[in-house]
Amino acid sequence: MTRPDDPHRAGPAEHSAGEPAGSAAQSEPTAAEVIGAALGGAARRAGLSAETDESTQRIVWSAMGGWRGIVESVLPSLAFVILFTIRPEPLLLSLGVSVGIAAVFTIVRLVQKSPPSAALGGLVAAAAAAALALWTGRGADNFVPGLITNALYGTAMVVAALIGWSIIGLAVGFLMGEGTSWRSDRRKRRAFFWLGLAWGALFLLRLAVQLPLYLTDQVTLLGTLKLVMGLPLFAPMVAVTWLVVRALYRRAE
Repeated sequence: MTRPDDPHRAGPAEHSAGEPAGSAAQSEPTAAEVIGAALGGAARRAGLSAETDESTQRIVWSAMGGWRGIVESVLPSLAFVILFTIRPEPLLLSLGVSVGIAAVFTIVRLVQKSPPSAALGGLVAAAAAAALALWTGRGADNFVPGLITNALYGTAMVVAALIGWSIIGLAVGFLMGEGTSWRSDRRKRRAFFWLGLAWGALFLLRLAVQLPLYLTDQVTLLGTLKLVMGLPLFAPMVAVTWLVVRALYRRAE
């Protein structure tokens, strides 16, 4: 029988691998760190660099994916709007062309062995929206996934900023290699708070403008405003965000 002070007595502090108790728990990343790392990785894959001397024009252009990314994101929706306006019936025609264009973009990327993520994402979104519209028989339902996305992104951005964990801050923190330590800097925390609210407002503005058009079945106007409120608003927001980030980190250096 072993004594309480017996050095050979097995206890909860000992692990078979010889690691101290709690080391596994300490190595577990928090939810914020997981989200931030994912967002930072996504930003790097989009072409955004952690170098603060990158020109704003190049940053915005990289975020949009260049001419190819712009065409891949705009053309399927544009084709649907034009064809639906000219010939709303059969609905399969405009939806089929839209999904077909997205599929061609994806195939071309796969053949060229270039990253297919953007085109593949567009294809999945277009196919899901088209399936819903065909199931209900309403052309306006082709825009339901976009409305849901705007609602979710807008709400998440605003709520995260209000509770002190700005999604913009998480993404920038891991992109710039400092993780979540930006939260200890009052200037950065305040800047990311306002940036988070601005991005949230952009998504919620899209929802506020487009939802009434969806409810009143104004498909052509809804599709047109979706395009107008897409990249033309996204690009300036990326530019403003990067200018603020560059100012924050240059000042910190």
